[in-house]
Amino acid sequence: MALDSYVGLGRSGLKVSPFCLGAMNFGEDGGFGCSVEESEKILQTYLDLGGNFVDTANFYTNGHSEAILGDFLAARPGHRDRLVLATKFFGNLHLGDPNGGGAGRKAIVGQLEDSLRRLRTDYVDLYWLHNHDRSTPVEETLRTLDDLVTAGKIRYVGFSDTPAWFTAKAHTTALLRGWTQVTALQMEYSLLERTIEGELIPLAQDAGMGMLPWSPLKSGFLSGKYRRDRSAPADARRAAVLGQPTEEQFTVIEALGAVAEETGASPAAVALSWVQNRPGVTATLIGPRTHAHLEANVAALDVRLTPEQTARLDEVSAPALNFPHDLNDRVGTMLKYAGATVDGVPSAVYPPLLASTARY
Repeated sequence: MALDSYVGLGRSGLKVSPFCLGAMNFGEDGGFGCSVEESEKILQTYLDLGGNFVDTANFYTNGHSEAILGDFLAARPGHRDRLVLATKFFGNLHLGDPNGGGAGRKAIVGQLEDSLRRLRTDYVDLYWLHNHDRSTPVEETLRTLDDLVTAGKIRYVGFSDTPAWFTAKAHTTALLRGWTQVTALQMEYSLLERTIEGELIPLAQDAGMGMLPWSPLKSGFLSGKYRRDRSAPADARRAAVLGQPTEEQFTVIEALGAVAEETGASPAAVALSWVQNRPGVTATLIGPRTHAHLEANVAALDVRLTPEQTARLDEVSAPALNFPHDLNDRVGTMLKYAGATVDGVPSAVYPPLLASTARY
């Protein structure tokens, strides 16, 4: 597989690279990002390798990330229309302005105009709601986004970090009203964060939404830099913010390291390969801060895990999912078929059920 082995984004006609280049680290505003020069080097290499999907947000590095992308594309005529460019709204960059952020009509239109100015373009291909706005009716948000699609300022709509119930409500509302539907979801997903498997991934699969995992390396915990017998990485500021992995997380990290040794790949490449090949995943977000990080991440596209290796990683990282997931798995088939054989598989007899129905 390569970056130019494009995949469809959900139930849409949009084709994207299997790794999406996240631009959260473009720009040094905030202390964790990289320089303009390094950002442009990462961008150019990603494009040269066949990548076509770049993701940012209005508040990343206080707007500098969008400006770097805009300047880069403006200096290279023809690149913009070949690129799937995504950005997000929700974050308020205007101190003291209650309408500067969120998902209300005035806020969305204002944020989009600011993003288009920084990106130096007249449209974005994918516009993400970055969080759940509890104070705005979902109908207002969806109708505004539909109007912007009609106006040609955005092409597709996505939701990021929204609860499953809210996302399902938005999807159903858009269907019933004939408005632009949610094409993709962007959620945290990795060997150390798998709880979206309970509701959000099944929702995306059922509704035909693409799924883009972010933080597939869990803020570097799965990069190979962390060991039980080793202190935190040298970047003291990041270590102070992120802390150290827990004992349970170290168990997963060690299993990842063992599989990495078997494959001859880095732990980061194995972790990325695991995420990208999970059911329901369309494209995985990578967020390199250096050119070397990008090269190491892209190498994951060549990693092929055996079924046995995948099963080991699945088992050691298995999440505890919210009720009623386990109950549905445990008794759903028994209750449905009550001892019958269906599709060649006999279901178990559920004694309480049989006892309670015997008198009828």
